[in-house]
This record gives sequence, structure tokens and C-alpha cells, in this order.
Amino acid sequence: MDFKIYPNSSDDFPAITFDAGSVSFAMSGSMAPPVHTPVANVAPPRKIDRLGFKRMLDLALVILAAPIIVVTVAILALLVALDSGKPFYCQDRVGRDGRIFRMWKLRSMVHNADEQLEAFLDENPDARNEWDLNQKLADDPRITLLGKKLRSSSLDELPQLWNVLIGDMSLVGPRPMMPSQRDLYPGDAYYRMLPGITGPWQVSERNKSTFADRATYDHHYEQSLSFTNDIRLLFKTISVVFSRTGC
Repeated sequence: MDFKIYPNSSDDFPAITFDAGSVSFAMSGSMAPPVHTPVANVAPPRKIDRLGFKRMLDLALVILAAPIIVVTVAILALLVALDSGKPFYCQDRVGRDGRIFRMWKLRSMVHNADEQLEAFLDENPDARNEWDLNQKLADDPRITLLGKKLRSSSLDELPQLWNVLIGDMSLVGPRPMMPSQRDLYPGDAYYRMLPGITGPWQVSERNKSTFADRATYDHHYEQSLSFTNDIRLLFKTISVVFSRTGC
């Protein structure tokens, strides 16, 4: 079975292939990840992606929803601006083939959040362990009161529809990864797809999974890539939004 190893730099992204023998891969339950195993190199993207059908679905849905989305984002941006200043926040993310792009969100954290995170982790060893394992905190002190409401409803991610429109992201795909997280990601399926606003990990019990578990979700999603699966995940996302389990 072939595996690919990717370098840390996003400037040059060749794959190094070697034979690692036979490795088994299994999913337990419908969405729950098993104990992590190496993710195998698989076939090229399926026809839905290779022929552009997935991109057509993204564009059609974004354009149809645009009138409502633009008004909603404008109202939310005004509320964020009144609450904590600049309403929008962008940050580097890793895209398909390792390309770095700027992902947009409504601001849900205090200013200088990255610097505050390091200071907080230095003072709280338990929080440091939680961050190192999950790359997120269950109780993040940087999140504002309004930000908690936006995150629980996933409304802070609406500006990412712009990223979908310009081709950086897809509506459905792997959770966007930060450049600093590449060394922590044990698979390679992520790099063959556009990251998504929603996806298998996003609609799962993600607060109970580790960062490394994402590779299992991404591999499983790539193997089951289809219109039917994407539509199913979009409808499941609506259920997650209304149940307010976002993070």
C-alpha cells in the first residue's frame, strides 16, 4: 500500500511515495472515528469532482442564497462592530495541493487572540494539553459573549461563502487546516480536496474527537464522494445549526 509524505513548506508540494506494506482501515459506526491508523493513498478524485460537478453545485447554491446571505452577514457584521470593533477576521488556511489561502469569518474573539492564547496556555498546563491534543479549547477565554452565540449557531462562518465563490473552498469538504497544523495531520486525503464549510467532521461529535481523527473523516469522505453524500451532509448541517452544537 502506498503512502505519501508532504513537506512542511507550502511553496513546493511534491509527494514522496514509499511502500509501507499492508495497513487496514475501518470505520466504526456511521460517523464515529476508530482508533487512528495511517491513511492510505487512494485513487484520483471521483467524477463528481474531476468533471467539475461539485464546483457547479457550490456555485449554484451560493448564488441562489446570496440575497439572503448578504443581508444576514451585513446585520451580523454591524452587531460585531458595535460589540468589539472590526467585524471581519481572516486567517491563513491550507487548501487543495497545499496552497495557502485567506479564509474569512465574522470576528468571534477578542483582538490579539493569538497572542492571548499563548499567554493563557503558558499559565494553564491543562489547557496546553487540551490544545495540543485537539487544537481547540472547550472553554476558550478569548471568545466574546456575542462570539459564543455566533459560534454555537455557526453564523460566524457565513463569510466563508465568499471563499466558496472564488474557488478556495467548497460547501462540503474537510475542515480547513491552519499551516501550523500540517505536522499534526497524519493523512493525505485533505490535500486532494477543497476544504469545506461543512463536512463529516463538522457534523460529527467533533468536541469529542482529536485533531488527528480528522484524517479518518477526510479519508472516508473522499472514498464516498458523491452528490448524494454532499446533499446529505448539507441537510445534516442544517440540523446541527439548529441544535446549536457549533464550536
